[in-house]
Amino acid sequence: MSRTILVTGAAGFIGFHTCLQLLHAGFSVVGLDNLNDYYDVRLKEARLKELEKQPAFRFVRSALEDRSAIEKVFAQVSFHRVIHLGAQAGVRYSLTNPYSYIDSNLQGTMTILEGCRHHGIEHLVYASSSSVYGKNVRQPFSVDDSVDHPISLYAATKKANELMAHTYSHLYRLPTTGLRFFTVYGPWGRPDMALYKFTDAIFQGRPIDVYNHGKMCRDFTYIDDIVTAIVRVMDCIPTPDPTWSPESPTPGSSDAPYRVYNIGNHQPTELLRFIEVLEDAIGKKAVMNLLPMQPGDVPSTFADVEALQQAVGFAPSTPIEEGIRRFVAWYREYHRV
Repeated sequence: MSRTILVTGAAGFIGFHTCLQLLHAGFSVVGLDNLNDYYDVRLKEARLKELEKQPAFRFVRSALEDRSAIEKVFAQVSFHRVIHLGAQAGVRYSLTNPYSYIDSNLQGTMTILEGCRHHGIEHLVYASSSSVYGKNVRQPFSVDDSVDHPISLYAATKKANELMAHTYSHLYRLPTTGLRFFTVYGPWGRPDMALYKFTDAIFQGRPIDVYNHGKMCRDFTYIDDIVTAIVRVMDCIPTPDPTWSPESPTPGSSDAPYRVYNIGNHQPTELLRFIEVLEDAIGKKAVMNLLPMQPGDVPSTFADVEALQQAVGFAPSTPIEEGIRRFVAWYREYHRV
């Protein structure tokens, strides 16, 4: 059997780390990315440079929505698994650039589903997001909760991806697993995320924008924990849930080979505490610009990870003190601070 994995979004934050772990585990990896300029392309190129040091890595530059290019990738290689992490990310960006989310997240996911369907892929693992919980207030967020009230287009496309995946699992018996990531952070992270922006500003002596006057909680989840879960889930191929009932359907499973899991730290952290830990790691105080809540944001996230623990025997556990320390060490090295 082929030991080659297709990873979309390979030059992205989570995709890069996933590729590295797969390569270190002895897999061959085909990494696909379009290297768009949503954030500094030089960071994506630097990640790719690290991956290309591994002889078992091959890079394909393509947009997800390019049907002919994606079909060619599937036709050329027999993949052991497909890990679909490529997407247009960002809640706030979706307010001003909605069509990029339709192109990448909807049309792009469609090409991947079609590729998996027509080429007999044994398991598709794809990225969803904690954003799908939208207006939900009961916490911790559970995969058995309804997620019918998204509050950003980004969240709506991620919810749509779950629905599309379920349809393919039902119609074509394609095993699919969606992973709802909760505020991922760590070395090589995205410059549009709070940790990177805060670190950059503190080092340069600029104020940091703190929304909702700091009255926010996030289930910050360290990248190594995320990737460990992805790789374990990859070989946990879903089968129809014999307990699932159409009379009282639960959203996290199905009578199709379909599952959804949360991947979060299960330990929400107040934003002001997060900033305090970052200040300690840098050795410098932040100047905070306190602002109101931004459109599309939610005040708190908190993941129930019991389903993930039961499925693969793992739950993220890296404390923010350790995770932030590692990020700051990487930032100093990468930016030569």
